[in-house]
Amino acid sequence: MNFFPINDIPVNYFFSEPIYVDDGFILTSQEMPFTLELKNALKEWNFDKVRSEGQPQENHHNGTKAQSKKAGLLSLNDGTKLADAMVFYADFQRFAEDIFTRAASNGRISYEIVAEKIRDVCEEIKVNRRFLLQVQKDIKAEGNYDFLAVHSVKSTIISIIIGSYLKLPAHRLIELGIAALLHEIGMVKLPPHIVQSGSELSTKDRNMLMLHPTIGFELLKSLDFPMVINAAALEHHERENGSGYPHKLSGDKIGLYGKIIAVACSYEAITAKRPHKDARGGHEGITDLLRNEGKRYNESIIRALVFSLSIYPIGQFVLLSNGSRAQVVDVNPADPRFPIVQVLDEKNLDGQNKIIETNPAGIYIRTPLANGVVDVSDPASSVQ
Repeated sequence: MNFFPINDIPVNYFFSEPIYVDDGFILTSQEMPFTLELKNALKEWNFDKVRSEGQPQENHHNGTKAQSKKAGLLSLNDGTKLADAMVFYADFQRFAEDIFTRAASNGRISYEIVAEKIRDVCEEIKVNRRFLLQVQKDIKAEGNYDFLAVHSVKSTIISIIIGSYLKLPAHRLIELGIAALLHEIGMVKLPPHIVQSGSELSTKDRNMLMLHPTIGFELLKSLDFPMVINAAALEHHERENGSGYPHKLSGDKIGLYGKIIAVACSYEAITAKRPHKDARGGHEGITDLLRNEGKRYNESIIRALVFSLSIYPIGQFVLLSNGSRAQVVDVNPADPRFPIVQVLDEKNLDGQNKIIETNPAGIYIRTPLANGVVDVSDPASSVQ
């Protein structure tokens, strides 16, 4: 496998073999040009190179490898959707950064503009859900408000996916998405050293940090956002058992959007790198929430998260029961323990990595992999 610096690849050139961005996940097939939009999206993800066994060429030529028609179409379809997801995600990230910058500078945020963007996000999730989940795991936060924007964008996508599983109608999914995108908006009114702290906060600073739901509520209210959205910003740190803040609400006193965002942003926080902690794997994040210690989260919403992302979320590298390494590429709606995986150590006749459905009677996931190393520390990591 050869490495190609992104800056050295001519725009709209074709590769004679598929391009990969990580161990085995295809970015483009031979039929797809390396577009300027794709190049810019990769740079925003802090990728500086891609991998391929082929070479860039000005025109597309049919490869010499024999490929079945079905396999060729599947490869093209997946590569196209992943590329589309990367470009869409980068655009959504820029939109979120602009929203937080405007809020920090006392600029007005338009409800209509935000609603239109979330409407587009809902449509994109319908057609590109698994690819959005695949690319978002590699997003890293840098700069002033990048942390808030990255966290909010990831939480928005997860919240909408949960809402879709719960069969919320389209207008409520849009409301939920707006609330998720803006749930941390109160943070921009806090001193930067509190928001961006890489160490434990003093009691005074922590008390100030805990004001951000109330500040966000008041800010959105002043901008004439609907009350159901304002309330979600206020309630996203409330917990089912009454242990949350700012008002220690419990159970049915917490609105549905607040409950969903609580689960989504908690999962994102567990699996994201922060200045004071390393990122944990998606499997760890899911199992952490499944334990639901102290019954802090709504059980139905945790179930929706698990069935939407699976026990081993999309993008998670895993070790299979036959000893092969694989990457989760889609969920199994019937059983979240047995997702669909792309086997990295086994090829089809067309040269592409084999994709299989894991199952208890055949090949199943033995344990998650973190950075290529088997994680044996989690007793819940193997499927029996």
